[in-house]
Amino acid sequence: MRSEPRPPHVAEQGGIRIRPFRTSDTPAFFEAVRESIATVSPWLPWCHAGYSEQEAELWVAGRVTAWQEGRGYSFVIEDAHDGRLLGSVGLGVIQDLYLNQANVGYWVRSSAAGRGAVTTAVRMASRFGFDTLQLSRLEIGALVDNHASRRVAEKAGYRYEALLRNGLQHQGRACDSVLYSLIPSDLVAP
Repeated sequence: MRSEPRPPHVAEQGGIRIRPFRTSDTPAFFEAVRESIATVSPWLPWCHAGYSEQEAELWVAGRVTAWQEGRGYSFVIEDAHDGRLLGSVGLGVIQDLYLNQANVGYWVRSSAAGRGAVTTAVRMASRFGFDTLQLSRLEIGALVDNHASRRVAEKAGYRYEALLRNGLQHQGRACDSVLYSLIPSDLVAP
């Protein structure tokens, strides 16, 4: 029996699927954010106590538009068995004459944390960056104290490169951060 062709830009591994955002994802995205305020907001200021459905709608629509315009590539992370939205992973692409790389960002809803979903999603999104977008470098930046994010980067195969003094703005002040990178030759076969 022949399997159905996979829609473009969808990847699945270990019960986790990533796919581009659709505007219809807004309610599930909003629910996941609201569930996760306590665990995500200390690290990502967009996830705040007053997060509204309108913010979710604008954010999801922005991801759809960015993909269409080639400015960024954000994926829904979902459970491959039941389709539950678990979080998101994205590539903020910077391509010009001198750079051919992207910054990778991610988060996962509180009830899915610690199960490897985001690590798997980062690996799949990284492969998309190299295989589809032909990028030469991917970077992950994290606040020094964000140990969960740092573990994801390391488990996904990213290499620690540097401590960046005042490397990120967070909650209105400059904070030290760490930088991880991945290049195509770092990838192991799927």
